Amino acid sequence: MTQDRRAMLCGVGAVALWSTVATAFKLALASMTPVELIWIAALVSWFLIGALVIRRGQLGRALRSGWRTALWAGMMNPVAYYLVLFAAYDRLPGQEAMALNYTWALAMAFLAVPILGQRLTRMDVFAGLVAYAGVWVIATRGAVFDVAFADPVGVGLALASTLLWALYWLLNAKDPREPLVAQWQNFSVGLPVLTVIVAFGPGFTWHGWGSLGAGVYVGLFEMGIAFVLWQMAVQQISRTAKVSNLIFLSPPVSLLLLHLVVGEPILASTLIGLVLILGGLGLQQLQKTPAPARA
Repeated sequence: MTQDRRAMLCGVGAVALWSTVATAFKLALASMTPVELIWIAALVSWFLIGALVIRRGQLGRALRSGWRTALWAGMMNPVAYYLVLFAAYDRLPGQEAMALNYTWALAMAFLAVPILGQRLTRMDVFAGLVAYAGVWVIATRGAVFDVAFADPVGVGLALASTLLWALYWLLNAKDPREPLVAQWQNFSVGLPVLTVIVAFGPGFTWHGWGSLGAGVYVGLFEMGIAFVLWQMAVQQISRTAKVSNLIFLSPPVSLLLLHLVVGEPILASTLIGLVLILGGLGLQQLQKTPAPARA
């Protein structure tokens, strides 16, 4: 098996796992709060990534350096990003939250202008207009000339999550830490903060094995195994665009699973909006290699 073939298999595996997490989010949030879900998921991911760090003999390096960066990075991911993202999923249909979250790559292109001093191209602007037209369709649920959004807070939270994720990657553009070490350090910082938030918020409540299983699933696959598979794919592939294009497979599969498992009717506005969002992302990819995918 060639190295590119192995990389593509890893990429397909990561995208397949990411395609299931919107469904897992909605199932878990049916019985627990966003704070409880992120705490369980972060705890599971911290153990998993920690075990991989130890297996690779990187624990000594992880304990010695990198904590100054981890202090702020851990507050962004997992704390701020996932709290905002899960709050959006708690308020919106999973299909809408998922579709809106896919605009983070375009948010990154616009934020790179003030943060990294990059210039916007005409294609960046056009791609943004196309994609955010899709956001408008989803936010208004098809009533595009009606400014009364179906759930303005939920839409605002979903879009805020894209800004947080884009900022996280832009500010980490020059992070010298190895990805697994960085992930473990960030979660080592974020997990105690999340523990305090849960303790003084909803408290530690037993919601049943089903809820626990959904939380463990999110920790293993959204934050853990999918992240590792994606990193392996990006590191091994000969041309990053090959594996990056796989991310376009995730939204349609996510929609189908939300319909079949959660029972969400697929809204016409979601389909139209998602086509516009993916079209905008596709236009953006025509001119440059996109940034790393979700972790």
